[in-house]
Amino acid sequence: MQGSPGAAINYFMDGGKLIMQPGFRWFIVIPLLINLVIFVVVTVALFNAFGDFFKQILDWSPSWLEWLAWLLWPLVAFIFLVIYGYSFNIITNFIAAPFFGLLAEKVETHLTGIAPPDEPWGQLIPRTLQRELVKLWYFVSRGMLVLIILVVCFFIPGLNLVAAIIGALWGCWSMAVQYSDYPADNHQLAFRELRRRLNSQPLTSYSYGGIILLGSMVPVLNIFVTPIAVAGATIYWVKEVRHLNQ
Repeated sequence: MQGSPGAAINYFMDGGKLIMQPGFRWFIVIPLLINLVIFVVVTVALFNAFGDFFKQILDWSPSWLEWLAWLLWPLVAFIFLVIYGYSFNIITNFIAAPFFGLLAEKVETHLTGIAPPDEPWGQLIPRTLQRELVKLWYFVSRGMLVLIILVVCFFIPGLNLVAAIIGALWGCWSMAVQYSDYPADNHQLAFRELRRRLNSQPLTSYSYGGIILLGSMVPVLNIFVTPIAVAGATIYWVKEVRHLNQ
C-alpha cells in the first residue's frame, strides 16, 4: 500500500503551526465562530440521541440480558462519536466552504509563491457551494449504505467489531476527501479525479482523515480542528496530491 501514516501526522502538525502565524489568523476567525454555533447544536443533539437510543436498547432487552446491553455500551458510544465527528464536519464544511477555500488558497500561495487561478467572489461562492452539494450527495449516498451495513452487523453476534471498523474507515476516508477538496477545487480538479488520487496513497489519506476524525470526536477540540485540517490538507496537496499521475 502506498503512502505513510507518518506523513499524515506531519501534514496535520505543520498545518497547525502554519495557521498560528499572523498572516493566517484572520482566515480562521469566521469559521471558528461558525464552528462554535454548530458545536452547541450538534453536541446537544448527539447526547439526546445517544441517551434515547441506549434507553431503547435497555427497554427492548429482556431483564436477563441487561448485562449484555451494558457490555455493548462502549461500542455504541464509539459509533455515536464517529457519527458525531462525521456530522459536525459535514455541516461545518458546507456552511464555511468559501472561507476554507480562501484559507487553502492562502496556504498554497505561502508554500509555493504562486496563487491558484484568481476567481471573482460572484463566481467563487456559487461554484463552491455547488461543489459542496456534489460532495454532500457523495457522502450521504455512500454513508447511507455504510449505515445499513453497520445496523445489520450490529445485530449479528460477532460482527459488532466489524461494524465499528467499517464505520471508522468510512469516516477517515470522508474526512480526507472533504479537506483535500478545498485546494483541489481551487484548481477546479474534478471531484472524481481527486478521489482517485487520494486512493492511490491510501495510508496517507486514511491516516490523515483518521486524525481529523479523532479530533472531531472530542468536544471543544473539534472547534479548532477544521481550519488546521484545511491547512494540513493543502500541504498534502502541494507536496503530493497535485503531482500524482500527471
